[in-house]
Amino acid sequence: MSIIEVFKTNVESANDASNIVNMLLGHFPGSKINFDLQDCDKILRVEGKDFSSDKIIVLLKENGFHCAILE
Repeated sequence: MSIIEVFKTNVESANDASNIVNMLLGHFPGSKINFDLQDCDKILRVEGKDFSSDKIIVLLKENGFHCAILE
C-alpha cells in the first residue's frame, strides 16, 4: 500500500526541482517523486511505502527551500 503526500514549496526552476528529486530518491529509493512547477503552490508529490514527510520538509529546508504539507 503506497502513501501519497503533497507538499507546497517555493521551488521555481526545473533544475532545482530535478536536483531535489534526485536527492530525495537517494533518501527514499523506490518512491515516485515529482514537481508541478506550473501550479501556484509549486507542488511536490511523493508516493511510496517508506518515506517521512517530516524528513522531506527538513531536507528541503536544509537546501534553502520552503516546504510544507499542502492542506
